[in-house]
Amino acid sequence: MRLLIAKCEVDYSGRLDAHLPEATRLVMVKADGSVSIHADDRAYKPLNWMTAPCQITESEDGRTWTVTGANDDMLRISFSEFYSDDTYDLGEEPGLNKDGVEAQLQELLAAHPETFGEGWQLVRREYPTAIGPVDLMFRDAAGQHVAVEVKRRGEIDGVEQLTRYLELLNADPLLRPVRGVFAAQVIKPQAKVVAESRSISCQLVDYNFLRGLDNPEDRLF
Repeated sequence: MRLLIAKCEVDYSGRLDAHLPEATRLVMVKADGSVSIHADDRAYKPLNWMTAPCQITESEDGRTWTVTGANDDMLRISFSEFYSDDTYDLGEEPGLNKDGVEAQLQELLAAHPETFGEGWQLVRREYPTAIGPVDLMFRDAAGQHVAVEVKRRGEIDGVEQLTRYLELLNADPLLRPVRGVFAAQVIKPQAKVVAESRSISCQLVDYNFLRGLDNPEDRLF
């Protein structure tokens, strides 16, 4: 990655024309060749940019860059003064690991069936139906099958999804009666109303507690 802090003006021509008057800015050139121009007052969005694939042509004195995009868009950067010009090798990007995603919640709940009640036993994760798998299938202490749909945020569409699964599962004489539990870290009031109207139980999930990082008994409040 190349990072320049310089005084420059920028002209863009393409789908529309745009001009940035001369000011001190950060110009970023990434390994894929993309170019973006940043001010010092925005969290992430550049003032102007050219995404890869694009080609950068520098003038002999290095004070003018012409950046040409795939659709003949053109970004012309005219530098009047350079303050810094640094290049860094950031290495391979491993990607973002999202914490608390539904797959992780499902895995933790499968490992901790006692979350739902004493004597619960896991039958299978991703229990198949004709319209897709329900996240978890358990047997409760009485031996009844219970289908659990897991979401990070419980909304009405998740309740609708579980409702469709239950209709199919209860059509199977080897399974029925199958009841449902809608499990999520947060459940919206509207979703809870719909779930309860269909005899579906709602279960709030404490992700950190399931991971052993937070014990409610140790809290002051």
